[in-house]
Amino acid sequence: MNKDFKNKMIELAKMINVELTEEQIINFFEYMNLLLEWNEKINLTAITDVNDIILKHFIDSMTIVKYLKENNTMIDVGTGAGFPGIPIAIIDKTKKITLLDSLNKRINFLNEVSRELNINNIETIHGRAEELGQNKKYREYYDVAVSRAVANMTTLLEYLLPFVKVGGICICMKGSDIEQELDQSKFAIKELGGEILSKEKFELPSSDMERNIIIIKKIKPTPNKYPRKAGMPSKMPIR
Repeated sequence: MNKDFKNKMIELAKMINVELTEEQIINFFEYMNLLLEWNEKINLTAITDVNDIILKHFIDSMTIVKYLKENNTMIDVGTGAGFPGIPIAIIDKTKKITLLDSLNKRINFLNEVSRELNINNIETIHGRAEELGQNKKYREYYDVAVSRAVANMTTLLEYLLPFVKVGGICICMKGSDIEQELDQSKFAIKELGGEILSKEKFELPSSDMERNIIIIKKIKPTPNKYPRKAGMPSKMPIR
């Protein structure tokens, strides 16, 4: 394992109050190598610089650790190359994590990562949130639903809230300038059975990159008509 990689991971993780073990750092290093190797065959990420992968993928994913509890069940919707789900699975083996993505190529990559890193607390599903959210096996099953940079808040919450049990939370990981987006989603939040619990604005460590984490608590069951058919949440957001 590269010494610079190790030092950078330890330094930046400490800045967000995450302590990493040697084994976890090795896992992250192997994950990065698999990401770069597969990225030459299928489009997984535009970020290929090592320091950028550490900060914009690994550390960014870890910023939600403080919102999670031991033994939480979590679904990562539109996980892509596995962010934030795989970093969370590496950090805490007690959490049962489902990675959902609509592209089978990405699911193949995620399966390879979990095999190579021997991560046993991950389940991968090839499918769409609109269909899976209507499946009794997954609907209102999870303690936490999370998504990073997938859609605007109104559309995103129609994907996420149906998966969350009453009392659970949605973690929406967003970039900067979310006030208008959040304002436009207020009706949808209420309609889908949620309420805004908290909102945190911060910069990624040693950078000027602004992030926002919005926590939505599920306070009542989501009406059966949501999520609507595939494509509808993005074409006709709840207003």
